[in-house]
Amino acid sequence: QVSLVESGGGSVQAGGSLTISCEASGDAASADYLAWFRQGSGKAREGVAAVWTTADRTYYADSVEGRFTISRDNAKNTVHLQMNDLIPEDTATYYCAAAQVPVMTARQALSENPYNHWGQGIQVVVSS
Repeated sequence: QVSLVESGGGSVQAGGSLTISCEASGDAASADYLAWFRQGSGKAREGVAAVWTTADRTYYADSVEGRFTISRDNAKNTVHLQMNDLIPEDTATYYCAAAQVPVMTARQALSENPYNHWGQGIQVVVSS
């Protein structure tokens, strides 16, 4: 049974912070890459942040670099996304994803195609 379950979404004022989490189980718990994607209303889904679990290397989209931090809690098979200095453009449904690909480039790590396990998504709303 493969499962990715997101938690921690909600509403926040612009400039505020929010942390969302994703608990992985089954095959997803041993993924090579864990990532967060988001999809705003009327927009395509985009990669936000990813972590290569083998090397503990992280990757970020330019739009969130310096504001968002992805981290793992190995003991709990959980990946977090800490979001600071939120802006209304960060409003979206955020998805956790897992990939079993040994090595990817940074561009691949933030692309949907390599990821074969997805969570249901969680809503984040940033108001101005």
